[in-house]
Amino acid sequence: MKYTPDFILHLSQRLHQPLPGLDVQMEMAPSIRDRDWPIPDDARKSAILALLYPYQEDLHLAFMKRKEDGRVHAGQLCFPGGRYEQSDRDYIHTALREAEEEMGIPQKDVQVLGSLSRIYIPPSNSLVFPAVGFIHTRPRFVAEPEEVAQIIEVSIEQLFDEQIKGVHRVDVFQGNFIDAPGYTVNEQHIIWGGTAMMLAELVAIVKEVRADVIPSK
Repeated sequence: MKYTPDFILHLSQRLHQPLPGLDVQMEMAPSIRDRDWPIPDDARKSAILALLYPYQEDLHLAFMKRKEDGRVHAGQLCFPGGRYEQSDRDYIHTALREAEEEMGIPQKDVQVLGSLSRIYIPPSNSLVFPAVGFIHTRPRFVAEPEEVAQIIEVSIEQLFDEQIKGVHRVDVFQGNFIDAPGYTVNEQHIIWGGTAMMLAELVAIVKEVRADVIPSK
């Protein structure tokens, strides 16, 4: 899907309207996930950045593969992000700061388009606030070696393909396996769990905006 300034404008406007939320997120939720999962009072406040940028005549999203370090979410694909700190101005600042620290994305270059629905991630007890950003040129990524094993770039057009969706046997943590829906991207990497749930909402919104901005003939 080719980038146009008009599309980005409409996407930003749509992100400030009522969002699909759980109705779409639950389509990619693991089988053990309850729709009305309670959020504990001690949930860790976090934020991620879903960054869109033009590359090879398509819009892309950047993901990071976490290092196999024995911690929760080790080895998984996710958006750059992390815990809210008291020095952060807000959750948007958290998302931008973490994206720069983990993937070298300059905060000053990111146009914040809006946010997705917040989501609770039980394994890490994290309440995540997803920000959506846009940058006019492909970033020069720099992976933080202590946390990031690989940076994965995925085209939006690829994510429109229903064939990449499937159910996979995944390791939640230290040999505890479950069946979970996920996206197989770039023919080899699986995006599942909370990241897949956030991605499902973003893809649904992008599809909606594309239909409005680029109507079918």
